[in-house]
Amino acid sequence: MKATLFDDTLKYYNALLNDIEKAHQFIFMEFYRFGSDAIGSRFRDALARKARQGVKVKLLLDSWGTEPRDAFFAPVTKAGGEVKFHEKIRFSPDFFTRSHRRNHRKLVIIDDKISYIGSSNLTDYNIVWRELVLRLHGPVALTFKKIFNQMYELGPYLKIPAEMKNTLVFRDLEIIRDTPSITFQPVKKRLIRLIKNARHNIVIETPYFLPSFLVRKALINAAKKGVEVNVVIPQTSDVGIVDLLRNRYLGPLHQEGIRFLLYTGANLHAKLLMTDNKTFAMGSPNFDYRSFRFQHEVMMVGTDNDIVKLLLNHVSGTVADTVPFDIDAWKNRGWFTRFREWMLIPLRHLL
Repeated sequence: MKATLFDDTLKYYNALLNDIEKAHQFIFMEFYRFGSDAIGSRFRDALARKARQGVKVKLLLDSWGTEPRDAFFAPVTKAGGEVKFHEKIRFSPDFFTRSHRRNHRKLVIIDDKISYIGSSNLTDYNIVWRELVLRLHGPVALTFKKIFNQMYELGPYLKIPAEMKNTLVFRDLEIIRDTPSITFQPVKKRLIRLIKNARHNIVIETPYFLPSFLVRKALINAAKKGVEVNVVIPQTSDVGIVDLLRNRYLGPLHQEGIRFLLYTGANLHAKLLMTDNKTFAMGSPNFDYRSFRFQHEVMMVGTDNDIVKLLLNHVSGTVADTVPFDIDAWKNRGWFTRFREWMLIPLRHLL
């Protein structure tokens, strides 16, 4: 299996478009956000061309992240491609919680040999962000195809089959899927196990850091054992309300020995946990309540040496553009900021 890492979004888009142009059997794509903008139009037109050539094209898109515009995707469907939207918004007694059950996964599978997994959507919106996407060339694509097909065939508002909650294993890779659940949460549980098993160091990259009590406890315990814990977050993300609530956690966790590094470039949108420079977990989940409780996510865990080397190089590049968290500035933040943080606490499970 050959792996290529992309943290430059434009390079990722160009590589993906090149693979789309070479496809001759099928192209399956699953995204939270597929923009009706210049980037989205470019991908839509490429997919329509392949559908006209007889390549099977299937898109599974989230109806919250992607506006379900039939007219925009008409070139694909008229050419014979299929476009499905996950759980269109509907008003019901459980609207407030049901509406958060989104498909947040980002997967591409092409011709049983190429797969992409990572953090990036397809939009103009994030073209300058620092992302994390792996392109894998090899038979692991068959496993990802199975995962895609199970989700694609899932009807709206139906009970999720038990098999969709199972971890799939390909050689030394675990592929873990989260489905909306208050208790099950396999991604969170796997991340906590990785944190607990760390002996030397932990690195986390995430755009939105709202850790649950159990995640906070695991990180604090790791730091108390002498494990070096580094959490890399954007200095300013694209969701200001999350940043505001996130900042409430930084001071107490810093005082427990957890080191925070603030990324100063364009928004850091990568999702990664690495332990002891040898085990990684990456994919679509953020370190927040919403990903763990409400969203369909997919995460890959492994120890593949080639992938580890790529990820270590990626982390080094990310850290080079960070500044350390300033505990003194945090202590001196104004009362109004503290009040707004406090007001947001009851909403933390939905952010």
